[in-house]
Amino acid sequence: MPDASSKQKSLIFLSLLCFSLADVRDGLGPFLGVYLQGLGWMPDEIGFVMTAGGLAGLVCTTPLGALADHTRHKRGLIAASVILIVIACGMIFSWNGAAAATFSKVLSCVAAAVIMPALTGITLGMVGQQGLPTRLGVNEAWSHAGNAATAIMGGLVGYTFGIPGVFFVMALMGGVALFCLWRIDPRHIDYAAARGLAPDSAGHSALKTENLRRLFTDKSLLVVGMTLFFFHLGNAALLPLLGQSAVARFEVNAAAYTAGTVVLAQTTMILTALWGARVAQKKGYGPLFYIALLALPLRGCIAGLWHSPWSIMPVQVLDGVGAGLLGVATPGIVARLLQGGGHINTGLGFVLTIQGVGASFSNAYGGLFAHHAGYSDAFFALAAAPCVGMALFIMAARFLPALRHALRNDAGF
Repeated sequence: MPDASSKQKSLIFLSLLCFSLADVRDGLGPFLGVYLQGLGWMPDEIGFVMTAGGLAGLVCTTPLGALADHTRHKRGLIAASVILIVIACGMIFSWNGAAAATFSKVLSCVAAAVIMPALTGITLGMVGQQGLPTRLGVNEAWSHAGNAATAIMGGLVGYTFGIPGVFFVMALMGGVALFCLWRIDPRHIDYAAARGLAPDSAGHSALKTENLRRLFTDKSLLVVGMTLFFFHLGNAALLPLLGQSAVARFEVNAAAYTAGTVVLAQTTMILTALWGARVAQKKGYGPLFYIALLALPLRGCIAGLWHSPWSIMPVQVLDGVGAGLLGVATPGIVARLLQGGGHINTGLGFVLTIQGVGASFSNAYGGLFAHHAGYSDAFFALAAAPCVGMALFIMAARFLPALRHALRNDAGF
């Protein structure tokens, strides 16, 4: 059996994996929008490419979550994803045109769909349910630190060499991610716990079909997914549109401004994730979820009302609050709802699929408003979406005991 010191080393490399994956998972992220804008693309055209990639990714998220449940090669899944994302993003600079950009976005989104379920499974398998709230906060903090660091590097490289230079930063971080995966000892991953099997069920090798049917009709899980659908319908397009708006209105440097928006948000997310982990350990995931839902409407209204490049300050601080808390709360709530059934990663993939529908349509939704009504109205439209999700979640929590239980810290940890 591996000793405690050896396991601690694996946990250190898990943290570094989260740091490096942060840059790879999102591909070129918001830099892609401003790069395409620099090639003369209109906001709605950029939105449609983003939507195509998101839709392709979400189709694969639930099956890939099931794969993450059933395979012991979770590290290999993430490694394959990293390699494919780097290849896909490189294609954008090698072949011009709408078809190449769309195919690249589709490929990178499909490859990225496996990362969250597989990483959550590895984490749960290493620390168990009792250590999950704290470890999710640590993972998120390292992830956001990685985003901030690579945004700074990407901004400097992009300012000097243009947006294509950002790709080389991402490829470098992909190499770091592969090294970290290799250094995580598979002996430290309890593969029964990683899929949510109860201790007395650790010997079971397969799930019954009726269990999976119950998974896809679980009302609490559906409510969580639909709430996240409305949240990400308003969230996903806000930062890209904010960058495009600033470039169009105020003639700021695209690479430097985009990097600045990312760094500000990610710095906030580091602190928020660590604070959220402590709150979740003591009071449960509920406070985190509600605060995150409130942050986005405020963010959209500020962006719509304050016509200045400096509006990025409060907008991205609020983005850090919302994203940092959801990064801890979402996998935690799903893990608690599905504990003991052996299909936590499938359930997380299912929730991420519903969430992904909203995120995929967000760019087209916001892009259409920006093109036909202006950027301010687009920000207001994005701010309205999470309000619907908040109302749905509050009403459902009153009538679904399982959902209330998942939000509270009354499960013995």
